[in-house]
Amino acid sequence: MQISLALWPGVPVKGIKPFPMLAKYFSALVLLCVGGNALAQSQYESSTDFAKYAMKLRENALLKVEPKVIMSPTKTTFAGEGQRYETGPSLMGRSNSLFTGPGRYGWKSNIVTTIFWIGERPSGNNPVPNDRSSWDKYWSSSYGGYDNPDPAGRRNFVPVTFIPRQNPFYCALPYNDVEGGRTKPEAAQVIPWFKQAYVRDGQTVLKGRWIAIRHGARVAYAQWEDCGPFRTDHWQYVFGNERPRPNLNQGAGLDVSPAVRDYLGLGSKDACDWRFVEFREVPQGPWAMYGDNNTFVILRRQSNERFARRTLLGGSTNE
Repeated sequence: MQISLALWPGVPVKGIKPFPMLAKYFSALVLLCVGGNALAQSQYESSTDFAKYAMKLRENALLKVEPKVIMSPTKTTFAGEGQRYETGPSLMGRSNSLFTGPGRYGWKSNIVTTIFWIGERPSGNNPVPNDRSSWDKYWSSSYGGYDNPDPAGRRNFVPVTFIPRQNPFYCALPYNDVEGGRTKPEAAQVIPWFKQAYVRDGQTVLKGRWIAIRHGARVAYAQWEDCGPFRTDHWQYVFGNERPRPNLNQGAGLDVSPAVRDYLGLGSKDACDWRFVEFREVPQGPWAMYGDNNTFVILRRQSNERFARRTLLGGSTNE
């Protein structure tokens, strides 16, 4: 027996016998959908207004991803110095499998970690000003201002005086793949993702790379935005198995921003574990909120633009 349904009660599709009860339910569903769409669009004067409303809903949904707590143990032997900052549970959200790469990287354990910030002036243990980076001579301007490290001048991991134009979760590692405007000879052999990321000679493949930083039971994520501490040639540590070499900060091998410090509850000098991560491994968190250089922000803007175009095209026929 051939069983089908009509699009409307009493009006069967040609060549198909009606099925009365099912047809009634289907008709009610169609009327509900059509009526709901008309009601939604009637609240807005044009498809442009409707698109703006839709984009706002989408943005809210993207920013309200429900977090979950993930506890990651680590061994810490460095006692730490300086004031410590209290923080809440570790925020972890959904992973994003958008990019591929060489694979999973191992942890580098018990690395002495120091704090640095955009706009920092030279001092005894910091001979280089941080108003520019190894890859951006206008770093302070690109960021939007002075990344004040004073906890009294910060709220929700950012300065209270302005909204950063780059990701406030940034870090520095002691290797630069560019020197004198040319890509270093060893870069292609020692950087695991070099082949996938290489564009041209003299253009870094390191800037913006994500790393995970672990301290105690918490893990923060940051983007590689500068080189240091103290040196820019130690690829054997950054990509190999060597330990950081001796320096004025007790062999420090990682610099992190005030946002990372506050999230992990670090002192001015502390010990952390770190490893490279692919973007697909980076969960939602406060590191996903700000910055023209932030992968999360870039993808969110692209998604909103595509959604707006589809909404406008779909709504234009109803005006």
